[in-house]
Amino acid sequence: MKFERVRIRNFKCYDAEDVRLDRGVTVVYGLNGSGKSSLLEACFFALYGTDAVSGTAAEVVTTGTEEMSVTLWFSHDGAEYELSRELKVRDGRVGRHDCVLTTPSGSIEGVTDVESHVADLLRMDASAFVNCAYVRQGEVNKLINASPSERQDMIDDLLQLGKLEEYRERAGDARLGVEDVLTEYRSRLEQRAEDVADLEDQGLHERRNALQSDLAEVASEIERFEENRRNARETKEEAERVLSEYEEKRAELDSVRETIAELRDAISDTESERDSLQETVREHRERASDLDDRVESLLADTDLDGDAGLDAVEARRDDLESERDDVQADVQEVANEMTSDRKDAESFEERADDLAERAAEARERADNLESDAADAADEVAELDSTIADIESDIGEAREAFADAPVAFGEAAEYRERLESEREELRAERTDVREELASARSRVEDAEELLAEGKCPECGQPVEGSPHVASIEEYRERVSDLESDVADIESDIEDVTERIERAEELEAVERSVADLESRRESKTEVREAKAESVAEKRADAAEARERADDLAERAEEKRAEAAEARERVEERRERLGDLQTEKQSLDERIERLGDLAEALRERERERDAAERVAEKRESLGERNEERRERLAELRERKRSLESAYDEERIETAEANKEEAEQYLDQVAEKLDTLRERRDEIQGKLGGVKKDIETLERLREERDALDETVSELQGVHEETESLESLYGDLRAELRQRNVDRLERLLNETFDLVYQNDSYARIELDGTYELTVYQKDGERLDPEQLSGGERALFNLSLRCAIYRLLSEGIEGSAPMPPLILDEPTVFLDSGHVSQLVELVESMRDIGVEQILVVSHDESLLGAADDLVRVQKDATTNRSHVEHDTPTLNAD
Repeated sequence: MKFERVRIRNFKCYDAEDVRLDRGVTVVYGLNGSGKSSLLEACFFALYGTDAVSGTAAEVVTTGTEEMSVTLWFSHDGAEYELSRELKVRDGRVGRHDCVLTTPSGSIEGVTDVESHVADLLRMDASAFVNCAYVRQGEVNKLINASPSERQDMIDDLLQLGKLEEYRERAGDARLGVEDVLTEYRSRLEQRAEDVADLEDQGLHERRNALQSDLAEVASEIERFEENRRNARETKEEAERVLSEYEEKRAELDSVRETIAELRDAISDTESERDSLQETVREHRERASDLDDRVESLLADTDLDGDAGLDAVEARRDDLESERDDVQADVQEVANEMTSDRKDAESFEERADDLAERAAEARERADNLESDAADAADEVAELDSTIADIESDIGEAREAFADAPVAFGEAAEYRERLESEREELRAERTDVREELASARSRVEDAEELLAEGKCPECGQPVEGSPHVASIEEYRERVSDLESDVADIESDIEDVTERIERAEELEAVERSVADLESRRESKTEVREAKAESVAEKRADAAEARERADDLAERAEEKRAEAAEARERVEERRERLGDLQTEKQSLDERIERLGDLAEALRERERERDAAERVAEKRESLGERNEERRERLAELRERKRSLESAYDEERIETAEANKEEAEQYLDQVAEKLDTLRERRDEIQGKLGGVKKDIETLERLREERDALDETVSELQGVHEETESLESLYGDLRAELRQRNVDRLERLLNETFDLVYQNDSYARIELDGTYELTVYQKDGERLDPEQLSGGERALFNLSLRCAIYRLLSEGIEGSAPMPPLILDEPTVFLDSGHVSQLVELVESMRDIGVEQILVVSHDESLLGAADDLVRVQKDATTNRSHVEHDTPTLNAD
C-alpha cells in the first residue's frame, strides 16, 4: 500500500492543503508545533475516522469553522482508491459525517461500511495499524513498556493470531454456556422424574374408576327425583288452572256487581247535573237581557244607528284610531321639531360662549407674546454687550504675543521643542557629571600615590618618573568639567524659564479658544433671540386679528340662538292644540270599545245558554243508554251466580297445596344430590387433570433425557474445539516467534554492527532478552534511553517485515510512518536511526514517511515536505523542498 495524495480543508491547524507523497523515504520537517504530525494524522483519519484521533471528532475541525473534509488517494495491491470524509459541526457536536470510498469495483458509502471495508482491505483495524506501521509521537517505547500480556495481545493481533484466540475464547464461552445449559437440563430432568414418581404412587386410574361409578349412581337418583318433580308440577298447574278459571268468574261477578252500582250512581249524578244545567241556562239568558239595555245606552252616545252591529262599531272605531294616529304623528313631528330647535338654540349659545372664550384667550396670548417680545429684545441688547466684552477680552489676551518668541497658535510646538532641548541638556549634564566623578577619582588616586612617593600614572617611584607632572593635567580636567557642569546647569535654567513662558502662552491660547467659543455660542443665542422677537410680535398681531374674528362669529351665533328660541315657542302652541284633539279622539274610541265589548259579551252569554241547553239534552240521552246497559248487567250477574261450584274449588286447592309441599321437599333433595354430583365431578376432573399431567410429565422427562444426551455430545465437541484453537495458536505463535526473532536480530545487527550487543532472544510469550558480547543477559529496561528507543524501532520494523512477508506468502503493507522518532535519541543514535531507515528501504519497503524537526534525517530523504506556521493566523501550510540542497 502507498499514500499517493492527500487533500485537506479545515483540519486542525490547516486551512486548505493538497500534498502529493512519492515512493521511497519522505521526510516531513519543520519547527516544533508547526503542524507536521497533523498532516499524517489527516491520512490516518481518512482511513479509520474517529478511531484514529484522540478526543472527539469535532475537535479535528479547525477552530472558527463548522465544516472539514479530508480526501486520501492511495494504491493497494495494484489497485487505485479514493477515500473522502466530510464533517459538519453544530454547537460543538458532529451534525453530519459523510464518508465515500471509490474502489475499482464501485463506490462504498457510509462510515460503518467504509471503515469495515478498509479494515478488511488492509487486514488490520486502527489499533493494529498503529502497532504495526504508525509509530506515533511519544509512543516509540509503547511495545517495550507494555505488560507481557498487553505485548502478547498486540503482536498476536498483528500476526492475525488474535482471531484464533478470539475463536478459542468463543469456543470456551460456548463450552461454559453448554455446561450451564446441561446443568440446568439435568436438574430439570431430575425434577421431572421425581414429579412422575409422585403421581404414579397416587393410583390415579383406580381413583378415576371409583369416582365415575359414584357419579353414575348420583345421576340416576337425580333423574328419578326430577321425574317426580315434573309430575308434581303438572298437578299443581292443573289445580292452578281450575282455581284461576273460577277466580276469573268470581272476579267477573264482582266486576259486574261493581259496574251495576257505578251505573246506578252515574244515572243519579247525571240527573242532578241536568237540574244544575237548567239553572245555568236561565242565568245566561238573564245576563244577556241586561246587556241589551247597556248596548242601547252606549249607542245613544255615538253617531251610529240604533240597530248598528259589532262590525259597524269596530269599523267606526278603526276610523277614529286611524284619525288619532294621524294626530299622534303630527304631535310627534311637532315635538321633534321643537326639540331640534331647542337643541339648536343651546348649541348656538354654547358655540357663541366657546367663540367668546377663544377670543379672550387669543387677546391674552397676544398680550403675553408682546410682553415676551419685549423681554427678548432686552436679552438681545444684553447679549450684544456681552459679545462686545468678550471681543475686548480676546484682544487683550492676544496682546500677550506682542513680544512673544512665537506667533499665536505655535506655543505648544514651541514648548515641545524646548522640553526636547532640556532633555538633551540633562542627558549631557549626566554624562559630564559621570566624567567629572571619574576625573575626581583619578585626582584622588594620583594624590594618594604621590603622597606615597609613587608616580600617579605608572605607580613607580617618583624619582626619575616622566609622568609626575600629569597630576596637574588631571586637576585642570576636573576644573574644566566643573565649569562645563555649571554652564550646562545655567543653560537648563534658561530653557526651563522659556518652557514656563511657553506654558503661559499655551494657557493664553486655550483662554482665547475658550473666549472665541463662548463668543460664538453667545452670537448664536443672540441671533436666535433676535429672530424670536420678530416671530413673537408677528404672532401677537395674528392673535389679535383672530380674537376680533372670533368675537364677531360669537355675536352671529347668539342671534341664531334667539331665532331658534322663537321657533320653539311657536311649536309649543301648536303642540297644545294637537294634544287636545287627540284627547277627544281617545274618549270617543274608548266609548266605542266599551260598546263593542258589551256586544261581544251579549253574544257570549247567548252562546253559553245555547251550549248548556245542548249539554243537558246530551246528558239525558246518555242516561237512557246507561239504563239499557244496567238491564244487561243484571242478566249477566244472574248467569254467573248460577255457574259457581264451591266443591270443585276446594279439591283444586287441596291438590295445589300437596303439590307445592312435595316440590319444596324435592328441591332440597335435588340440591343435595347436585352438590354431591358436582363434588364427584370436581374430584374426577382433578384426577383426570393429574392423569394428563402425568402423561405430559412423562413426555417432558423423555424429551429432557434426550436433550441431556445431545448436550453432553455438544459439550464434548466444544471442549475439543477450544483445545484445537489453543493448540493451533500456540503452534502458529511459535512459528512466528522464530521468524520474528530472526528478523529482529537482522534488523538489530544493521543498527548495532560491531557494537557490544550480540543478539536478541524472543520466547513464546514475546518476552525479550538482549545478550551482550560477553554473553551477559540484559532486560530491555536496562538499556539507555536512546538504545531502548532504537531497540523498539528495530522491533517495530521487524514486525513490519514479518507482516510484509505474510503468514502465507507476501502481503501488501501500509506505509511505514515514524512520527518524531528522534525524541529520545542523541546524535550518535540518530545516525543509527538513519541506518535503520536505509535498511528498511533496501529490503523493499515501498514508502517510508518520517516526521521530524531534526535536520540530521534530511540526508536520508528522497522527498522533503516542509511545514511552516503563520504566526499571525496560526495556520500551517506545506511546501516541497529539493532533497539535495537540504542535504548539503
